[in-house]
Amino acid sequence: MGTVYITQEDAFIGKADERLHVRFDKKTILDVPLIKIDGVVVMGRATVSPAAISELLERHIPLTFLTETGRYLGRLEPEVSKNIFVRKAQWQAAGESVQAIHVVQGFVRGKLKNYRNLLIRRQREFPDLDLSAYITRLEQAIAPIDTTNSINSLRGLEGAGSAAYFNCFHQLIRATEFTFTTRSRRPPTDPVNSLLSFGYSLLRHDIQGAIDIVGFDPYLGYLHCERYGRPALALDLMEEFRPLIVDAVVLSALNKRLLTPAEFVTEPLSHAVSLTGEGRKTFLRLYAQKKQSEFKHPVLGRKCSYQEAFELQARLLAKYLMGESEKYPPLILK
Repeated sequence: MGTVYITQEDAFIGKADERLHVRFDKKTILDVPLIKIDGVVVMGRATVSPAAISELLERHIPLTFLTETGRYLGRLEPEVSKNIFVRKAQWQAAGESVQAIHVVQGFVRGKLKNYRNLLIRRQREFPDLDLSAYITRLEQAIAPIDTTNSINSLRGLEGAGSAAYFNCFHQLIRATEFTFTTRSRRPPTDPVNSLLSFGYSLLRHDIQGAIDIVGFDPYLGYLHCERYGRPALALDLMEEFRPLIVDAVVLSALNKRLLTPAEFVTEPLSHAVSLTGEGRKTFLRLYAQKKQSEFKHPVLGRKCSYQEAFELQARLLAKYLMGESEKYPPLILK
């Protein structure tokens, strides 16, 4: 089953034998074997029993709390991995080291090439689209990555490439009921931005779980600056997955009209836009399906799911930082 998402407000999350048991209004709304769960995400307000918390910790199943709109609140997780050698290598590479510059080059290259490949695919699918100028701008941002040896300069290339991508994102949305002008985050003030932000929150949960398994300290990153409470390495590693998973799910949900304007609500004071309860269920189902879809990993040469790829990429990063491989290969799919 993978990750369990609990969206019912005021649900009670308990444990019955070897199963996670969720009740609301004296009715069972979820009953699943704990052996099938690798993460629990609570959206909104819920009560979690001490027995359930203890069992999740024993089984090394992280429990993440998000607001109803998908904003990250916090995470309860077991003891950090005992693999001190991974964290030692991670800390030794901090700063402007050769290793840090190399992995930042990989994160930025992976993200921008996946952006470019997504635009190329869309242009091929819809001949009426002319995305050539934006593809060229992305290629101009990609070209100097391997010869750029400053992390700040690499951040600039990432910013330029992302700007080119989001400047044409509205053209990728074929459903006329939805519009997109610019990326807005805190808060998202239109349905498209609300979906992107919600999806990135879910992706962050999954990536942070993967790097915890491998043994990293999630708060020490290379591309993202250090900030109190910010899981910088999770944000680093999720860059290459953003277009592959979240953006693809958002575009599919809108273009196939699996979500309509009726599935969104606007908060009157902040003007923040979020999904309704039914809309969240639909998006969570689509996101879960995408995570379980398979592809051939370009480095390992075998089929894997995106869920597996989170951990595989984290392990490839660990191998590089520990000196067991010559480079970190970002996940780039055509």
